[in-house]
Amino acid sequence: MAFIEYLRTRITHKGIRIVFPEGEDPRVLWAAVEHQKEGLVHPIVIGFKNEIEATAKRENIDISGLEIVEVGQFEHNDELVEKFVERRKGKIDETRARAQLHDPNYLGTMMVYAGYADGMVSGAVHTTGQTILPALQIIKTKKGVNRVSGVFILFRGKECYLMADCAINTEMDAPTLAEVAVTTDEAAKQFGFDPKIAMLSFSTKGSAKSDTVKKVEVATYLVKESHPEIKVDGELQFDAAIDPEVAKKKAPGSDVAGQANVFIFPNLECGNIGYKIAQRLGGFTAIGPILQGLNMPVNDLSRGCTKEETYQLSLITAVQACIAKDEQEK
Repeated sequence: MAFIEYLRTRITHKGIRIVFPEGEDPRVLWAAVEHQKEGLVHPIVIGFKNEIEATAKRENIDISGLEIVEVGQFEHNDELVEKFVERRKGKIDETRARAQLHDPNYLGTMMVYAGYADGMVSGAVHTTGQTILPALQIIKTKKGVNRVSGVFILFRGKECYLMADCAINTEMDAPTLAEVAVTTDEAAKQFGFDPKIAMLSFSTKGSAKSDTVKKVEVATYLVKESHPEIKVDGELQFDAAIDPEVAKKKAPGSDVAGQANVFIFPNLECGNIGYKIAQRLGGFTAIGPILQGLNMPVNDLSRGCTKEETYQLSLITAVQACIAKDEQEK
């Protein structure tokens, strides 16, 4: 759990506010209450109060003092409606905006956008699409970022790795794959890594030929060309990326092969299967997906998440929010 302890040390702003739009879910409620007990993060849960209270009673969770925002009754709702209409620039009118804010994901996202929360964690109940669409419409991507992507942090004992994109982009061309690598490098540095990025394939340094191999080769070139400071290599098979002895045979002279700690998959199918194998068979804890490229931190749980994973992802979100505050204060 060393990585979790490290995350706690990175929460440098007291009372950072994380909103949970799925307050009726027992995993989410447990995580929120744990944060409330610790005092590093100020949790805000969204839902119907009677259902939240019923969950708390059933699960024997003490929610006394927990901040609860009931759907449709947020005290600053009129302000959020106005800001929502303004942000959507004519794509939604006041009536539709007011109705949309009865969706807890839209309400939570607007609370972040308007400054009533510093970050949001959802996805224990809702799909990735239901979580990410409000963020794309309201918070939007950072300047220079064309696509949001999803990275997982996996840890087991002292081992710690990042894997992307494991959640968002079904198929990626070479420029998109390169952008995912660059944003993942930035994320890795934010969380204390010295990133060494392996652009993964079923081929190592031309051992096989195909359009998908060529895509990874080109993506690697684009990263090196635009960001020569990034430690990246590809195309690499996973064994060549992780095992020093295999790397000596398959990719001699590489400064990444055999010691990679960040893995970029060529498509979502590979990424999603890969991280779940590491999690379910390898015994790694998987935190994420952490959504990369947004202006403000909104993160997406897997619907199969545990209460501990919910707590951990909200720690990550709090760290991102602290980094964002630090950048604003510069």
